[in-house]
Amino acid sequence: MTDNRRFDIVADTELPGTPERVWNAVTADTAAWMFPTDQWPDVKTTEEFPTHLVSRMDGPDGWFNQLEHVLEPLDGGRAKLHYVHCGIFADNWDEQYDGASKHTEFYLHTLGQYLQYFDGRPVVFTDIQAPASSQTPEGFVQLKKGLGVADVAAGSRFDLDVDGVGRLSGEVDFSNGNFLGLRTGDTLYRFFGRNAFGAPVGMTVHEFGGSGDSELTAKAWGAFLEKVYA
Repeated sequence: MTDNRRFDIVADTELPGTPERVWNAVTADTAAWMFPTDQWPDVKTTEEFPTHLVSRMDGPDGWFNQLEHVLEPLDGGRAKLHYVHCGIFADNWDEQYDGASKHTEFYLHTLGQYLQYFDGRPVVFTDIQAPASSQTPEGFVQLKKGLGVADVAAGSRFDLDVDGVGRLSGEVDFSNGNFLGLRTGDTLYRFFGRNAFGAPVGMTVHEFGGSGDSELTAKAWGAFLEKVYA
């Protein structure tokens, strides 16, 4: 019998790092490109360094969440990643699947940015949520306008004065209707249009400059987001 709550998200990509470096990024350094996962109660059901890793969590009523990474070395110190995320969504299947699959593309892109520009550097991670008033159809557009990058395409340079945060200069490394990535010389800024998936807009800051302060970062960006959605 098939479980109609099951989902499978499959992605294939090339990454600017050896299989060993990618393995390290997806196990030890998740805070540098996604979010910290060191408290997850997952079990490594397959652990063949540095080519095949399967991490799984099981719960009641057949619930599970599983991530698989298959890595192959490529020329030039690169790696090919075959990624499979599967599991069970208990409710709102369509919305959850849509959100999870779109997040996957953005997270894997950010993994590539980390490996290319900041690999191995210590990170200060900060997660900031916009107010509930961001949870409207135009919520993410509002954020882009507030930042001053509403019409800036991926690959373009930016130079912004962010109210209460300061001056930011760098490259727009990702931009679509749901996600925005800004990269400066020492930081990755990730913005999530989760208003499209029934949640408030969110953002993460991954600071590699060696002087990051998560509390101050959260305060400054939190105040900026409050103004955007006031």
